[in-house]
Amino acid sequence: MRVSLAPSFRPVKAPDTATEGAPLLDPAGPMAVLGWRGGELAVPLAPDAGTLFGPRGVCLHPEGSLWVADTGHHRLLGWHRVPAADNAPADLLIGQPGFTREGRNAKGAPGAATLNVPTGVAAWGAGLAVADPWNHRVLLWRRLPEASGQPADIVLGQRSAREVEANRGADRPTAASLHWPYGVSVVQGRLVVCDTGNRRVLLWNAPDETGQPADLVLGQGDFTTRDENAGAAVSARSMRWPHMAAGWAGRLAVADAGNNRIMLWDRLPERNGAPCDALLGQRGAAGCDHNMAAYYPCAAALNMPYAAVAAGARLAVADTANSRLLGWSAATTGAAADRLTGQPDFAAKGDNRWGVATRDSLCWPYGLSALGGLLAIADSGNNRVLLWRLADAG
Repeated sequence: MRVSLAPSFRPVKAPDTATEGAPLLDPAGPMAVLGWRGGELAVPLAPDAGTLFGPRGVCLHPEGSLWVADTGHHRLLGWHRVPAADNAPADLLIGQPGFTREGRNAKGAPGAATLNVPTGVAAWGAGLAVADPWNHRVLLWRRLPEASGQPADIVLGQRSAREVEANRGADRPTAASLHWPYGVSVVQGRLVVCDTGNRRVLLWNAPDETGQPADLVLGQGDFTTRDENAGAAVSARSMRWPHMAAGWAGRLAVADAGNNRIMLWDRLPERNGAPCDALLGQRGAAGCDHNMAAYYPCAAALNMPYAAVAAGARLAVADTANSRLLGWSAATTGAAADRLTGQPDFAAKGDNRWGVATRDSLCWPYGLSALGGLLAIADSGNNRVLLWRLADAG
């Protein structure tokens, strides 16, 4: 017997004048779905080479491979080539001794090849960067792992691969410590880490050794402060829960999920605590309410956006708590998105459109990666990854 998770109560959408919006992604649906067996239930599955449990990070590597942070199974999965068919099994495994094993730090001592709730994944030159938040560190491979279990070459946030305390066991952070770092990315050659627990973003010019301190901080005025919104009212300088950064047409974009906004700098900042130049998701720098203080969203509003990535000429945003993807062309404060996927119109929200999971629905998308005309989505609430072409990929 099939069991439906469709809620018995479905809110009646209030009348509005929102347009449907042109699709961000191919209306025909994803070209491939990983980790999903096609049923209506998002059931946490026992680990194997083809299952996922709450994945929160994805990376389409320029070398041609795909990497997924299989967060709930505490592991990193790698495919030598981006799969073109549903549920293709992974080729490589980091974080566990075998594909059918799971557990924090592989139920053992932490090391350079273990993981504890991994999240963000990004291409770092010819290698890979992985956010390992509950070990309060970022792992760096100088070149892509070629074998399962290959240890990282560099550990940021800790003095060694064996240490895992938040802010290295201190009450206050430093330029070399981390507290629950969620997102990693490379923008104009610099490593950018969203150090979420310290409510800040750190930039490294060229990390080359374990424990190396960051070169610049955003969200705080210095490296030793970790207050929410820098200890004051929300502003163009402050952050609450930064989760992912991206480069977009020469700009730096940061998904500040806790303040329900995307912060935009016209260029990479050169001084600590520099204010952003524009904001998406709010009408101004003092705004922080989800959906601009409304129950239903609109084309200009956000509700806990966890990820952003340049996708073609647009900035694609995972509007996570609204279970939708938005695409922006304009980079001015309060601008409306002009592309939409996951909901029937800009005023709609709801996990899987208030119904059961379908091939083209979304439930709390957390991670994004784009390469060419392809977008990879960590559709965390549905325990799967979607590989989906842009609608205007050509």
